[in-house]
Amino acid sequence: MIAAILIIICGACVITCCNSDEDNPVVSPTDDASQFVTITDVVPDVILEIRYFGTYNFVGTRIDGYEEPTALLTRQAADSLKAVSDDVKAQGYRLKIYDAYRPQKGVDHFVRWAEDIADTLMKPYFYSDLDKSVLFPQEYICLKSGHTRGSTLDLTLFDMATEKEVDMGGTFDWFGPESHPDFCGNPETGEYTGDNSKSPANPKRSITEQQFKNRMILRQAMLRHGFKPFDTEWWHFTLKDEPFPDTYFTFPVKQIQ
Repeated sequence: MIAAILIIICGACVITCCNSDEDNPVVSPTDDASQFVTITDVVPDVILEIRYFGTYNFVGTRIDGYEEPTALLTRQAADSLKAVSDDVKAQGYRLKIYDAYRPQKGVDHFVRWAEDIADTLMKPYFYSDLDKSVLFPQEYICLKSGHTRGSTLDLTLFDMATEKEVDMGGTFDWFGPESHPDFCGNPETGEYTGDNSKSPANPKRSITEQQFKNRMILRQAMLRHGFKPFDTEWWHFTLKDEPFPDTYFTFPVKQIQ
């Protein structure tokens, strides 16, 4: 009974769904993809690793609505991402995208998975510190996602010199405080503090000064070009002036013709 009440109170907030209170306006669903673009058409230098098209994600299977391993955004968000890409390229990096637009049926798939408490296939990789039953009450899974409005994406940096993904001190979609931008540092000032007290399940867990700095390189580039961060995920950003703040899209993820 308590868990059910908490789900209702939570409504639509999460780490995985990437929402906050401002992300829950009156929902207007549509399958109109006319204002979206394929990201690689606008930012050809990005690297795609679409986790929800494959099986290496917290569910452990391809997510509903991901029909092709591509990434889509609204035209405005893609144009701003091009500026970010040019910025980080000048610093020796490329952008690597894990997820961008997410159809509502993908969010619905997350919800069904969360309700199946017995399915813990990927627990060791994404939520080893948590019992699956707390994912709703602790707001890791929700009913709506900012990704579904089309101007939000999850990404990291790729180092062109080493030809490796930049070490951010934690994996994409890790459910825990270690994913927070302020873990071991102050993201507003860029200062590394080493304070890992927000990790009660494992007080010895921390990230290094270099790993924190790497997170800040991505964050600062995104902020410089019109994106806003999310306070529980270092990889998640939304266009500040998103064009569809009250719309949730339903068309599948596939190449836009």
